[in-house]
Amino acid sequence: MNLGDRIAEYAKRPGARDSYRPPGEARRERLARGTGHLLDGDAKAAERVLKSAGFRITRLTDTASGRRYDEIAALDTGRGARWGRLYLSADSGVRWNVQVPHPVADRDTESLGARLLESAPGGALVLAGAHRDAGRNGSADVAHRTDSVFHTIVAELQKRGVPGVQLHGFAERPTRPYEAVVSTGAVRTAPEEAAALADRLESQGLRVCRGWSGRCPLEGITNVQGEAAERHRATFVHVELAPAARGDGREATAALTALTRLLTTWSRPTTR
Repeated sequence: MNLGDRIAEYAKRPGARDSYRPPGEARRERLARGTGHLLDGDAKAAERVLKSAGFRITRLTDTASGRRYDEIAALDTGRGARWGRLYLSADSGVRWNVQVPHPVADRDTESLGARLLESAPGGALVLAGAHRDAGRNGSADVAHRTDSVFHTIVAELQKRGVPGVQLHGFAERPTRPYEAVVSTGAVRTAPEEAAALADRLESQGLRVCRGWSGRCPLEGITNVQGEAAERHRATFVHVELAPAARGDGREATAALTALTRLLTTWSRPTTR
């Protein structure tokens, strides 16, 4: 099984723009408990609680790397299928996570997230399931809502101090003379890792705006996962990439290389 293909197929399948309604509070609470059990290594308890919430755990082996992952997905093939998915390293404890809140809408961020999951051990990928414009009143824009599967899972990771990087894409405009905007969301200072990421992106030839030291567009200061990270004192790095820095090409390779270095740093147990 090619993990990257599986992730891309899910993100791009028909129905992503259909009407969207998030799960209820009781179901989200059970999802949080079940995910927590899995993160703590209690697979039996996780399977029991997640099943009661309408989710399943599937063990996957990536043919390219040989690494194993646990996929959490909704049992419901209708509405629940658009709630998103979680991929967790099954070979070691989870030490970092990549978040993709706007797959397809922010073109190629789902593919970049999959590549990053495969790039270093000990990772997790939190993937939204619906197009950000699905539903009413922004109900599917998970970067700005706390009542989603996406936010529930990210918050559970943050409670355990797992650092995360959230991927976004922006359209090129004259007012955005950058290939990357790196920020820390609600926090106005930069952890060492965020500053190092910005430096690496720049050393790879990308123009970078640093949200903690400059006036940047798209800093993610209203991002609810960033706000939650501040409450839980978890590291949160918000990365906006221009089209050329996603997908294929020199700029995209540069971004992938710099982000992989960040995750490799986080994958070392002694770094936090």
